[in-house]
Amino acid sequence: MENFRKVKTSEEDSSLPFPDLSPGVVEMKVKEGSKIRNLMGFAMARMELKSTRQIVFSGYGRAVTKTITCVEIMKRKLGGLHQVTKVLYKTLLEVWENKDPQPGGQVENLTVHKNVPSISILLSKDPLDPSEMGYQPPEPREGLWLCSGCRELARKSKREEGAPKPAHLHVEARGGGYIIG
Repeated sequence: MENFRKVKTSEEDSSLPFPDLSPGVVEMKVKEGSKIRNLMGFAMARMELKSTRQIVFSGYGRAVTKTITCVEIMKRKLGGLHQVTKVLYKTLLEVWENKDPQPGGQVENLTVHKNVPSISILLSKDPLDPSEMGYQPPEPREGLWLCSGCRELARKSKREEGAPKPAHLHVEARGGGYIIG
């Protein structure tokens, strides 16, 4: 391939892998160069509308991790979202052109069909079918990310009116890593 250069990359059209999506579903196509701040600003504004019930984040190749990051941010900020994840492959078509064509000869092109990993994640305010492959129920609002003191405050605030709510950030060391809450 050293005598060739890539001149064009295109993706094959593919539909979302979720049947029965609501008509007002928001589709977020995450690209490798997308800025998470921009994606989340738009997605959060749309999901805060009462009329928007579902959102789909999809990405492929190097954008898969960024897609997952966006979903996790949204789940933590909004809470109570049902999730279905589909992992598949997407076909990219790459056209490569010969750098040194033969004099008087025709320019040689190669077309390469490349399968890259792809992910599509549906988040829904409404319950989804729990028997569907890739389903995850909503996480509890108090979440796993609160330190033990904050968890106790959260439980107390549910029982008592006017109890202080945890509104600060804690970092806990667990299992060789850190959890920020």
